[in-house]
Amino acid sequence: MAIPMNFLPLFLFIFFPSTNGALNILDFGAKADGATDSTKSLLNAWASACGSLTPESIHIPSGKFLINQVTFEGPCKNHGISIWIDGTLIAPSNYESIGTSGHWLVFNNVQGVSIYGGTLDGQGTGLWACKAAGKNCPDGAASLSFNGAKDILISGLTSVNSQLYHLVIDGSSNVKVQGVKIMAPGNSPNTDGIHVQQSTGVTITSTGIKTGDDCISVGPGTMNLWIENIACGPGHGISIGSLGRGLQEQGVQNITVKTAVFRGTQNGLRIKTWGRPSDGFVKGVVFQNALMYNVQNPIIIDQNYCPDDKGCPNQNSGVKISDVTYRDIQGTSATEVAVKLDCSKSNPCNKIGLEDIKLTYGNNPAQSSCQNAGGTVNGFIVPPSCL
Repeated sequence: MAIPMNFLPLFLFIFFPSTNGALNILDFGAKADGATDSTKSLLNAWASACGSLTPESIHIPSGKFLINQVTFEGPCKNHGISIWIDGTLIAPSNYESIGTSGHWLVFNNVQGVSIYGGTLDGQGTGLWACKAAGKNCPDGAASLSFNGAKDILISGLTSVNSQLYHLVIDGSSNVKVQGVKIMAPGNSPNTDGIHVQQSTGVTITSTGIKTGDDCISVGPGTMNLWIENIACGPGHGISIGSLGRGLQEQGVQNITVKTAVFRGTQNGLRIKTWGRPSDGFVKGVVFQNALMYNVQNPIIIDQNYCPDDKGCPNQNSGVKISDVTYRDIQGTSATEVAVKLDCSKSNPCNKIGLEDIKLTYGNNPAQSSCQNAGGTVNGFIVPPSCL
């Protein structure tokens, strides 16, 4: 199947600022040998930039820099710090060093921080092997996290082999992620590409994600999220949820996913909620212009998520799902059921819209499956709608 031009992710030409006058971490004692711990040097450069009354930039030149767990604390005295990375930041090979911290590189309460280029290597292989062996392992560390941040730009960054999530945006606003590359093996556990929660005004564009879990996952309290020009696979697709784990939980609203290609993923466009009481909700979602290549569940709503059948068997999801549109979704399903809308018995999905859907299953017709779902159809719909 040829890819229509309108489905090709449009990777941006990234403009990198000049490093003239930047704070070079080599001048703070860092060594580009991949073996010398350069954590203190990076923190000292951050302290200098954060304490400046005028905008500053930090330069990480070519080479490999060993960095242990780092917390970049704000607020800073200025709202204009740029970090230009030409080299690679490497996490310790001993996963115990950062594995219990939850985060490797984390920015707290900062405003106006921009990160350009470079590579983050989380060196997650050892931890994945530990988990695969069923040993007592730490949970792992997300490679790059922003907590309580505002006016953030992440442009042209590459993240490889994170122990856990690659990029986490939590409790933040006005965050732009563009031209990012994320890579981890398809069998690496819990290596979500980008996770967004409790945040508003986040845009993710022109990004390629190959990982062992969700390419992009959306958690509670997310509003006004725009996702466009995404290449996903391997991975578990783009997922709203899982939601509804707690009884009291903020909802998810105004989410747009536009122009995405999924190759060999477990899911394409998914909404997933726990099968248990909750006052959460999902509304105002548009999935538009998506192309599926051999995707197991191209379109799926699963409101009966109950891992290991613990804490939720025989219960109904309280998360209310409404006003969700699937428009111009094409391609091939790896399973016979290409559209699965498995909604809550006590809180049925409503205002589900299907427009111009064409999903096939090999040389055989695909099928739709609906439980407790209502809505409308428009245009050409294959497989036939079960709404």
